[in-house]
Amino acid sequence: MAGEITRVVSIVPSLTESIAHTHRSLLVGATDWCTHPRDLDVTRVRGTKNPDLEQIVRLRPDVVVANAEENRAADLDALRAHGIAVWVTTPTTVEESLGSLERMLSAITGSTPQWLGQAREVWSTPYDGPRRRAVIPIWRRPWMALGRDTFAGDVLRRLGIDNVFAQSPQRYPRIDLDALPAYDVVVLPDEPYAFSGDDGPEAFSQPAICVSGRHLTWYGPSLVEARAVLAGQLSGRTG
Repeated sequence: MAGEITRVVSIVPSLTESIAHTHRSLLVGATDWCTHPRDLDVTRVRGTKNPDLEQIVRLRPDVVVANAEENRAADLDALRAHGIAVWVTTPTTVEESLGSLERMLSAITGSTPQWLGQAREVWSTPYDGPRRRAVIPIWRRPWMALGRDTFAGDVLRRLGIDNVFAQSPQRYPRIDLDALPAYDVVVLPDEPYAFSGDDGPEAFSQPAICVSGRHLTWYGPSLVEARAVLAGQLSGRTG
């Protein structure tokens, strides 16, 4: 990017964490959903789908970092209309996410952090074990699940979990629980919908496993520990 970057607003939780772990002083604003690092003290600009555009403009950022899926194009266009540069990420695989983060962090912070190299190393070893077919809901009322070309689906594929809706025409299709394809297991993340042991498993005939939504759906420093965390949860290990 042209010019020195000294003020960044992030409207994506995983990108907020990525920048904070690389060069925290650059962040001047983040959404209410940006919960990591937990001690991050910056101006809050509402949510990913309804950012406070006026507040963002008042923060005078050199760049706003966003995601094509999490943020609305109309909001990003409105920021550009104010002369604000917007960096938009679009990864759908682990490999794409690591490359996207390297480009973004190199351009904004001027460096490639150590944690990014650690994440590459963690995910470089192919999975070699039994595979299971899974339904992966991300919402209920209505029921929706992971479909084609999703980052979370690629994470699970690398852990031996094959999404039964991976060939769906939609990325997040509505699903009929009475007409599901054959599956071995249900994977229930605790975000964006807060599935839990008491909310979700009872709706399915096959075993359900609750997993960390942050480790499944965020791309950033959490990728360093995500493989071990998710592998443990998917195998039934705790602690």
